[in-house]
Amino acid sequence: MKVLIAGGAGFIGSTIASACLDSGIEPVVLDNLVTGRREFTAGRTFYEGDIADGALVDRVFAEHPEIEAVIDCAALIVVPESVAQPLRYYTENVAKGIAFLGHVVRNGCRRLIFSSSASIYGAGEDFAVDEGAPLAPLSPYARTKALFETALEDISSTGDIRVVSLRYFNPIGADPELRTGLQVRRPSHALGKMIEARESGEPFAVTGTDWPTRDGSGIRDYVHVWDLARAHIQAIRRFDTFLPASGPATYEVINLGTGTGTTVRELLDAFANVAGAPLPAVEAGRRPGDSAGAFCRSKRAEELLDWRPERSVEDGIRDTLAWFARRESVIDLAD
Repeated sequence: MKVLIAGGAGFIGSTIASACLDSGIEPVVLDNLVTGRREFTAGRTFYEGDIADGALVDRVFAEHPEIEAVIDCAALIVVPESVAQPLRYYTENVAKGIAFLGHVVRNGCRRLIFSSSASIYGAGEDFAVDEGAPLAPLSPYARTKALFETALEDISSTGDIRVVSLRYFNPIGADPELRTGLQVRRPSHALGKMIEARESGEPFAVTGTDWPTRDGSGIRDYVHVWDLARAHIQAIRRFDTFLPASGPATYEVINLGTGTGTTVRELLDAFANVAGAPLPAVEAGRRPGDSAGAFCRSKRAEELLDWRPERSVEDGIRDTLAWFARRESVIDLAD
């Protein structure tokens, strides 16, 4: 079996590609390398280019007619950047995504797995959300995900393509074999900022301390990226089981999280336990586009994908630290 992974040279896409290889599935990677890394494509069939390049997508399918499904991980994902550059985010995440979908449909591929985000939810009083929770995206990034999901649902209703939207919570960790990991020089998420603070000797900034959570800091559901990758393998294997070509349903949404909420302060404590030393911290104001957060409350992934997370927050911290210790030997951060 072959699958096309758009954005397959990025953090999550490259990890999914590794999981595919380990599972006997051949990944075909398409990436424009704006944030992805060429090093992450080594030993994998790779096409450099944009998802909106119809001629290139046609060529991929012409040269790999065995492609049975597409995994779409191609997107810009930094929330503060989306606030500063909304036009860029709507262009890359929505306009180009719709163009790519058209190219996929034109080439006769009828299965799409979309990398979506739990940031589109409006959390309730307990911050737990399931797939039926109301949507209330608070940043341009989150709104691009919600808008593109609306387009996917409408387009899939024609029967031209069947779509599974996997709504990720907060990925941490790295490929356990350290083939790939977080590639950006200055990560914007909490764990990356903690590692950056430890390396620089500066205190870690807890951004937002007046949220209505148990300790005032934001709450997230930190899911290991390898668990996310395994969920994609299950979605590929079981796609026709829960979205059969002969059935009436053409669109499905599945949350991917651990079911456990972890506040930023609790993540800081877990980081200290894994690293073996406390990390100094200071309080800071909320960042543009920030929200209190949410965590997963759902059995749908278990029911439809036969998937459960296997790795803990501490495992994610440990694997992230291991990756950061060797990533400069894998990628050139000066690029």
